[in-house]
Amino acid sequence: MRQLIRSNTFRWATAVAVVFAIFMIAIFGFIYWKIDGYLISRSDRMIAQQLNFMAALPRDRRADAIADHLGQDSRGVQYAGLFDPAGNRLAGNLREVPHGFRIDGGAQAAKASRIGQSPSGDPLIRAVGRHLDNGDVLLLGRNVDETREISTVVGQALALGLLPTLCLCLLAGVWLSVRAQRRVEEVNERVQRIIAGDLSERLPDRKVDDPFSRLAAIVNGMLDEMEAMINALAGVGNDIAHDLRTPLTRARLSLERGRTHATTLEQLQVVTDKAIGGIDQSLAIITALLRLTEIENSRRSAGFGNVALHEILREVCDVYEPIAEDKSIELGVDIDRKLHVWGDRDLLFEAVANLVDNAIKFTPAGGKVGLELLRSDQETTVCVTDTGPGVGEQEREAVLRRFYRSDKMRNTPGVGLGLSLVTAIVKLHGFRLVIHPGSGGRIEVVCPDKANGPNLPPR
Repeated sequence: MRQLIRSNTFRWATAVAVVFAIFMIAIFGFIYWKIDGYLISRSDRMIAQQLNFMAALPRDRRADAIADHLGQDSRGVQYAGLFDPAGNRLAGNLREVPHGFRIDGGAQAAKASRIGQSPSGDPLIRAVGRHLDNGDVLLLGRNVDETREISTVVGQALALGLLPTLCLCLLAGVWLSVRAQRRVEEVNERVQRIIAGDLSERLPDRKVDDPFSRLAAIVNGMLDEMEAMINALAGVGNDIAHDLRTPLTRARLSLERGRTHATTLEQLQVVTDKAIGGIDQSLAIITALLRLTEIENSRRSAGFGNVALHEILREVCDVYEPIAEDKSIELGVDIDRKLHVWGDRDLLFEAVANLVDNAIKFTPAGGKVGLELLRSDQETTVCVTDTGPGVGEQEREAVLRRFYRSDKMRNTPGVGLGLSLVTAIVKLHGFRLVIHPGSGGRIEVVCPDKANGPNLPPR
């Protein structure tokens, strides 16, 4: 219970209830003040009208008019008195002119002494007094105790409306506090399981549109990414260990055999060359991993600028044309027009070069490799095609994983990081990598205009 009372939700609910109570009291006070003023003003006007009417009557009819006026007062709230210049009562129910009362025709409050009523019970009335033409004094008044009745009614309405509302606010605060506390405890339990190593655990998401559910959905998405990343890291670690073990084992065996069997300097040099080749392969894997990490950390995004894709495609074609000729592969480039994008020139050159290198590597002798630069609706596309075996539908996602090597390509040189590097570069630039399955390879790098710089329209 103490923890419930100390919760922020309950405190906020209590604060809202207090503010609401103050607001209600202010409203009811304003209503009472306005009604009280209105009733007194209306009573003053009625008394003044009645006084003017009686003052205009002939002298011999005033006493009868006062008697009729008091006779019609069933509630006993009317006061009237007609006094001679000496202050003696001539008619009415007032015993005397109230002490200190100003006979100036203005409405004022006064203690009225009524005939047949004890002096201790003199009520406070609103009255108007006036001097008549013959010197007599006419005084009319009215008991305004209705305002006290109204204050009683307003007070009862305030009590009947305010107390249940306060109780309802406090109950709502208790309910919200209990509800929030249960959700926090549930989240805490699941977080503890996640900390303990259960990466499949997720925060409760009730699929409703409230801030807590939206936060849970965001955190669950983050946990999905973390789980996938941790699983990928575990797989990458195994792949790294496997890919490094093979060249390092070969290097060790070569050195061990050379130490045991080499009898001449030439034999020792051959053994050393094999060992260096294995070490170079291991270093290539490590260098590629470091390069991939650098790109994924977006360290190069600050150096983006205007990049001419048509120039990159021609340079890549010039670099790989001798390699393609050695394998009897036809390498061509088809550029629709000069096109520019916003990015890092060296990284984009590396991405296109990796795609062309893979295409030449997996295309048999006598095949073709093509480079195209296309422009369509609000996007620029770099397309690399080849006449090799292509990528199967079931391998479209797998080929993007680090160190993935298809069974039919196990004997092809490489470390299985080329497409991973391309994927990281494409993601850094906000582009898309599209792999078309089927016989013959076709990979596209799609560059939407929205990924361009603010002052760089494609051309």
